[in-house]
Amino acid sequence: MKRKADENTHVYLVGSGIANLAAAFYLIEDAGVDPQNITIYEQWDVAGGALDGSGDPEKGYLIRGGRMHEKHYHCYWDLLSHIPSYDDPEVTVYEETMDFNSRYVSDNHARLLRDGKRVDLSSYGLSMTDQLELTKLLFTPESRLEKLRIEDWFSGDFFHTNFWYIFTSMFAFQKWSSLMEARRYMLRFMHLMPGMKRLNGILRTKYNQYHSVVVPLQRWLTEKGVRIKLQSRVVDIDFDLSGGKKRATALHLLVDNEEARTVELGEDDYCFFVNGSIVDAADEGDLHTPPKLKGVEDSGSWTLWKKVAEKDPSFGNPDVFCGDIDRSKWHSYTVTLRDRTFHDYMEDFTGNLNGTGGLITLTDSNWLMSIVIARQPHFPDQPEDVKVFWGYGLYVDRIGNKVKKPMSQCSGEEILEELWYHLKIEDMMMPIMKSDRLVNCIPVAMPFIDSLFMPRSYGDRPAVLPEGTENFAFLGQFTEVEDDCVFTVEYSVRTAQMAVYGLFDCAKEPLPVYVGAHNPIAMMKAAAAISE
Repeated sequence: MKRKADENTHVYLVGSGIANLAAAFYLIEDAGVDPQNITIYEQWDVAGGALDGSGDPEKGYLIRGGRMHEKHYHCYWDLLSHIPSYDDPEVTVYEETMDFNSRYVSDNHARLLRDGKRVDLSSYGLSMTDQLELTKLLFTPESRLEKLRIEDWFSGDFFHTNFWYIFTSMFAFQKWSSLMEARRYMLRFMHLMPGMKRLNGILRTKYNQYHSVVVPLQRWLTEKGVRIKLQSRVVDIDFDLSGGKKRATALHLLVDNEEARTVELGEDDYCFFVNGSIVDAADEGDLHTPPKLKGVEDSGSWTLWKKVAEKDPSFGNPDVFCGDIDRSKWHSYTVTLRDRTFHDYMEDFTGNLNGTGGLITLTDSNWLMSIVIARQPHFPDQPEDVKVFWGYGLYVDRIGNKVKKPMSQCSGEEILEELWYHLKIEDMMMPIMKSDRLVNCIPVAMPFIDSLFMPRSYGDRPAVLPEGTENFAFLGQFTEVEDDCVFTVEYSVRTAQMAVYGLFDCAKEPLPVYVGAHNPIAMMKAAAAISE
């Protein structure tokens, strides 16, 4: 039963990622909840979840990762069309982003490299068998694909095609990833298929996503009166599950990692919980130190979901997603240089002006390394003489081609040695490596970054609003949303709309999911592209 919010309505949100930040916005704007009655609990000392960006020009900047954007993120752009931008209160984040992308249009001229040279991408390289299997997959009902991996469907040759190298590096799918999720991506983003070789249609924010999205949204919420409680970790949630209803009754917290508190939930109180996290338990290294791989025991979000899931079968099965870290991990790295040599070289080598290229994948790298060179500055306080770029490796347990050890055991310096080797620029970059012009290379081990792609069955992800729920919702990447794709900001914001509009009488419904494959013209263009 949906209810109207009143002055007695209080909402407690567990986690401060984009899902709960969006939920707080919709609670205020559409449900009419008093902002001062909204509290967000965050276990870390900074909000934003996976949309992060930190550091400084002296010690080096850090981005653990970045989410892809495109124009059909209807829920996401709806949210950001109401939020003033980081730099200008008269311009919304949406307006700023669209203007930025009108000036720096994605058109990657060097999407794949091999032996330090650009790969010819006139064709996706799919055989007739691959094309038939791909078409068959698109027309196979999702219900028949439970627990299947991508490698259960496609032959070995498929994994050496240009199509696979583009697909795996762009979205971070691996051979053992969920076939169900891969199919959703192919259907959802069908309209991008013709231009995917050059990243046509991919949108970027002006700065990193923390400063371009999280900071403006957090600023808007706190100015309204929303309370964001940092270093406040929810360790358990009590429920009343009697009589077929599901009602959250209490939150148990650790404040500053030591003070235990309990928040009782009354008849007018609600709880939104972001179950699971792709960046929880991440560990940072530095130029001379590799990061450490942590586990579930180091993660607040996963241990909490495991406790909650034990209380009712409809609350999902977290072990499916967090139970095989060797399959869900990869490492990223952020490089800060007080030198423009590398950026100037890459601009000349690729033919892409600063900010128009994007993801570049080294197909002959044992680690399958990729880098992204964003428009500079990527941080608001970044000096003109400081340059930043980001990269990641998918196969971190393989021995490097140049550095004869796994990426997982490498320092930032060793990762750069491997990168320069593949780009054939060792002679150019080694003098910089030995000088103070290399500020830092910060590698990050993320044990759960690909956990949302683990092979699954229906029910492993809970519904946003499990049947019988009265005051409780799951939000984020590990909930079930029909047709939409995890590992996207759109998915998180959509769950926020579903939760708010499903529990409160707002006279609104979540915006519909855009599926590119539902557009016949997009289908025809995609079919032509994969047959080249």
